[in-house]
Amino acid sequence: MKQSICFYFQVHQPDRLRLYRFFDIGNDFHYFDEFANRTILRRVADKCYLPANYILLELIKKYGDRFKISFSISGVAIEQFERYTPEVLDSFKALAATGCVEFLAETYSHSLASMSSPSEFKKQVIQHGDLMEKTFGVKPTAFRNTELIYSDTIGAAVSEMGYGTMLTEGAKHILGWKSPNYIYTNAINPRLKLLLRNFNMSDDIAFRFSNKSWDGWPLTADKYAAWLVQTIKDEDIVNLFMDYETFGEHQQASTGIFDFLKALPEAILSQTGMEFCTPSEAVKRHQPVAPLHVPFPISWADEERDTTAWLGNELQNEAFNKIYALEQDVFKTKDDKLISTYRKLQESDHFYYMCTKFFSDGAVHSYFNPYDTPYEAFINYMNVLSDFEIRVADKLADIKTKKVKK
Repeated sequence: MKQSICFYFQVHQPDRLRLYRFFDIGNDFHYFDEFANRTILRRVADKCYLPANYILLELIKKYGDRFKISFSISGVAIEQFERYTPEVLDSFKALAATGCVEFLAETYSHSLASMSSPSEFKKQVIQHGDLMEKTFGVKPTAFRNTELIYSDTIGAAVSEMGYGTMLTEGAKHILGWKSPNYIYTNAINPRLKLLLRNFNMSDDIAFRFSNKSWDGWPLTADKYAAWLVQTIKDEDIVNLFMDYETFGEHQQASTGIFDFLKALPEAILSQTGMEFCTPSEAVKRHQPVAPLHVPFPISWADEERDTTAWLGNELQNEAFNKIYALEQDVFKTKDDKLISTYRKLQESDHFYYMCTKFFSDGAVHSYFNPYDTPYEAFINYMNVLSDFEIRVADKLADIKTKKVKK
């Protein structure tokens, strides 16, 4: 069996909150900054999604099924594409039509539900799967959780939903001496196969590509292909997982990132003997070598590869606990608008903005953060949540009143 390379890209755009003051509570139900959402999506579409999708489509036309890739696109990102940049959605549909692209399942709202509510987690995964089938005509068979968050129990829950493949991080503190370049299985349910991100090779593209002080700069396709050969040796697969916004947004077009992308398939196919595959194909090609024991959640974030980017301080945990405490009441309302808002308020980005890690990972957090401080993010979110709580209570009171009148 030939060695494999699996490219996966995360596509997500959050629903950013507008500045929501204390005196707005109870008076203003408009939480989201639609101007910012539209403006940022337009910028990212022009700089990343449209040019990158065009390049990938041309590469597939050139190489056929010798070149394959995979995406997970959050449900809330699809909603924004439909609202603001329908041409982006059309370009993803064109990729889907080639048969060389796999679309993965995830939580609809790019949420942290897997760490709090098994029922809400399952609901969002089902909702997202239905959206993928409706949008791209294919029901996902592989799963990747928000920010590659994974543990033994989360993996077992995903397996119970019918998925046979899941992506996560090849975290050093979990692997120890083992290599991420193999297929592993869930420690509770071995039917779930795991693909582990090779973070060194992934981050060479996602984070270090334009860093002129990096000893690997400048990174060319030929050089990268040679590194792949050295990395995989006699192992099975190299999984390169990254944010899609790497291309053109995080790494500007002026860095040569698009030229690199255009040249990479030829370099890999001609120099490495490796074959491109999708996650679902990978687990059919290669046999798992061992179960992976992950008792506590891991992710692909920061140096720790844990969940402290979202739940690492008291601010984040207070906000997190409060939003999930509303779950039962929200669904009792049976109000689609309230449920939709509830899920937008679950987006992991809101908690990420409250992160207080200012050392080795501080630059990364500040890049993605629209707030000046994590405390501003917390106050703004909690103000919105306070108003939302009032709306839910009012709706339940209305329902109760109507029942009494009957």
